[in-house]
Amino acid sequence: MLASSIHAQDSTIIQEEFSHRILGLSSENTSLSGTCGQSLPSPIKVRVRDGSGRPVSGIQVAFRIIAQPDLGSDASLSHLLVSTDSSGQAQTELILGSKPGPYRVAGRIEEGFPDNEVIFTAKASRKNWIWILLISLSGGLGLFLFGMHAMSEGMQQSAGERMRSILENVTRNRIVGAGIGTLVTTIIQSSSATSVMLVSFVNAGLMQFRKTIPVLLGAAIGTTITAQMIAFKITEYSLLLVAVGFFIQAFTKRAKLKYVGYSLFGFGILFFGLEIMSDAMAPLRDYAQFIDLLLRLESPLVGILVGAVFTAIIQSSSAFVGIIIVLASQGLLSLDACIPLLLGSNVGTTVTALLASMRANAEAKKVALAFLLIKFISVLIFAGWTVQLGKLLQQLTPEASLPRLIANAHTLINGVLMLVVLPFTPQVAWLVDRIAGKPKEKGKQAFGTLYLDQGLTSTPSLALNLAKQEILRMGNIVRTMFSLVIPPFLKKDASTLGEIYKHEQEVNFLSDSIKAYFMKINRESMNNRQMKESFQLLYSLNEFEKIADIISGNLATRAERWSLKNYDFSEQGKKELKQFHEKIEKQLKRSLVVFDEANLQQAAKMKAKHKEYRNLSRELEKQHYDRILEGMTESIDSSKTHLEVLALFSTIDSHATSIARIALDWDPKTS
Repeated sequence: MLASSIHAQDSTIIQEEFSHRILGLSSENTSLSGTCGQSLPSPIKVRVRDGSGRPVSGIQVAFRIIAQPDLGSDASLSHLLVSTDSSGQAQTELILGSKPGPYRVAGRIEEGFPDNEVIFTAKASRKNWIWILLISLSGGLGLFLFGMHAMSEGMQQSAGERMRSILENVTRNRIVGAGIGTLVTTIIQSSSATSVMLVSFVNAGLMQFRKTIPVLLGAAIGTTITAQMIAFKITEYSLLLVAVGFFIQAFTKRAKLKYVGYSLFGFGILFFGLEIMSDAMAPLRDYAQFIDLLLRLESPLVGILVGAVFTAIIQSSSAFVGIIIVLASQGLLSLDACIPLLLGSNVGTTVTALLASMRANAEAKKVALAFLLIKFISVLIFAGWTVQLGKLLQQLTPEASLPRLIANAHTLINGVLMLVVLPFTPQVAWLVDRIAGKPKEKGKQAFGTLYLDQGLTSTPSLALNLAKQEILRMGNIVRTMFSLVIPPFLKKDASTLGEIYKHEQEVNFLSDSIKAYFMKINRESMNNRQMKESFQLLYSLNEFEKIADIISGNLATRAERWSLKNYDFSEQGKKELKQFHEKIEKQLKRSLVVFDEANLQQAAKMKAKHKEYRNLSRELEKQHYDRILEGMTESIDSSKTHLEVLALFSTIDSHATSIARIALDWDPKTS
């Protein structure tokens, strides 16, 4: 006698010989899952054969429910006793009960063969299981993204101010540039974020577009680290990581250790979110329509498109790769389906940079375009042999689990991409230049900022650097205003006053914009050092603004009136004003150096010069009085204006020196 059991497309016939006669029994059911209170999508079927394998008709088969999730469950069968037809087949329908869980049904030949029996197991899901699945997936994804953000922020803050200068100081060496891209992306856990930073730096003029290409290639490697961590599958320890991270953050007083704790907390939340998503997807293993849909992803073109679209929607390739690994670990995706999805994810992750570049200048737009081009090259390299790539990985790491194979595929794709493209970065830059074309000439525009990037306000170390660059730009405009204010006094030429008033409007605009930018910077993410630096920047901003107000509101208005007078300074008076103006202009120049470089030696020199210029001001005032006492008519007529200009120059010197004083009071090396 032969007994056989087929579960979900299994048609294997197991035969067992009895002395009386030999018969076979098999099942041909296509689905063993359904919804509570409803019939299974397909009936339960068996087939009886004789010892020669021929179907036997007229044999009665008895069906019965032998196990339910709850003893009081109301599952039922449409037929309990069924005779086989001419094809040897008998079938019945299972109406699932109201309780979710496993249901077991036995089918056996009623007479003569007591051991000839097959067992079917059907799984019932709640009626609203799709809604619950969507909620769980959304919640799990939300926790995953929050955990990634927390881990990234903690790592950024614990890395300290090195993060600020790492990307700016990319050398001409391509290998170093790629290494920096890998390092930064490993720290911030997002190639999209790295690309956005590069767009911002190029837009601000802090970096050249061509230098970003090796960094982008390195970023592609750095983002694979997340997938490798996910593949370790330490979800069972996720809540332990959350607890340890929380207690480190809550009870330690050291700032860097707090950030390490926050990063660990985020790491645990990330894995907890993955676990929730994994549990939520478990019912899909028995959902035939979903399985059929996933099988189509093994087509490279379909998989690449789906991967690109989904990654573009959630704007995180790491999150999408995490979802792929979860699906694969539940047996829903094969390696052949995962590789095209990874290629698509590579392309989809460029959307964030493309969006960030929309309001940037032409050079910054090239960074996003280069990122897209580089990722598209990875598709061209691998799209034609995704199956072979999967087989190669299985041969190289035969003992690796499917999640590990997916992570390895992600790393291999981006590693090969870097090796192929890195030697040809000049050619890639040339191609991007050709695609981008020449920028259109723009008409005159209203005032605008050059360095402030609203997208980086959540990262204080970078935002403060951009604010500093904008203040430095404003300081140079103030210095230009000061250089333009002397000709009207010496030559009675008021033509430069219009430029001064225009520059004053720009200074006011920049001052308001910078202050608004500071309001948006995430103060909760600032450490002690960054808070002190914010104060120093705002203090210096205020001093530059005061100097601009003195130039436009006091000196320029006096120069305007002076140009209409029918008398002039004495030749000696002009020489003294010019000399004093040159010295104060040098002091302004020094203040910009101190502000830009935190040059404490120059700051100390400024304080010494301030005392010297204060004495010089008194000496020049005395010499002016001497000329009046000598009866020099020009000095008598010009006395009021002459003394006011000297006093205003001295006031500007005081404000410039205050920038040096605040730099000396706050030495970043000792903070």
